[in-house]
Amino acid sequence: MSESQGGPAGDSVESPSDAGADGSDRDPPADGPSDESGEETVSSKDTKEVIMEATFRALSKHGYKDLRMRDIGEEMDLTRQVIRYHFDGKYDLMSSFLEHIIDQYEGSVVVDGGADPWTELRARVDQCMFGPEFEEFSHWDRMKVYHELYTHAQNDGEHREVFNEHYDRIRGGIVEVVEEGIEEGVFRDVDAERMGQLVTDVIHAARGRRISLGHEDAPEEARQAMDEFIFESLERTESSGAGEQSNGSE
Repeated sequence: MSESQGGPAGDSVESPSDAGADGSDRDPPADGPSDESGEETVSSKDTKEVIMEATFRALSKHGYKDLRMRDIGEEMDLTRQVIRYHFDGKYDLMSSFLEHIIDQYEGSVVVDGGADPWTELRARVDQCMFGPEFEEFSHWDRMKVYHELYTHAQNDGEHREVFNEHYDRIRGGIVEVVEEGIEEGVFRDVDAERMGQLVTDVIHAARGRRISLGHEDAPEEARQAMDEFIFESLERTESSGAGEQSNGSE
């Protein structure tokens, strides 16, 4: 493939600053032995985490199109050679980074197992829409990078598939809550699949409007609209309950 597989041609040549202090061409990997005893001071997992966070910072500054491997190297205290030790070029790194931020995003959606359907539904929507906050980057810092990759997925079948699977999991979680609410008699009998689709699309549209158009109030406005128009449609009323019983008797 083109640049997406290996990064710009200029990134394939190591600069003199990447050479080891002893005059060798390569620095030892950061997760390799650090002394004569052979003990490792930085694990491979820790090094990759450092690279992922550096990628966050570089993507935020340069965007996906103009991002170079050297930009990521400049965001951490490790040499670019360490990146090449773990990843086979820019595309390989971006694919791993995409999975990394999706794992973080999905791992942040935590709901009390004993919550009632209303509480769980609202908690899922709020966590997808507003947070939580991370130690170094805010929720919206991360969403900016997420949407940067999301936008370019239209030209990348592999990344598009990853986003599709992620979307299905988010939508599926909402569908499951709606189905449980219907079974428990908490929600009115609606098409759970369509409801899950609608709620998930509203979340994505509101986040995109905030990030792409700078509409800071978009998430809160969308959340209020959900309460007023979408969630209200799930409310059971005496007439709806009677109608469902009547339909069942027929």
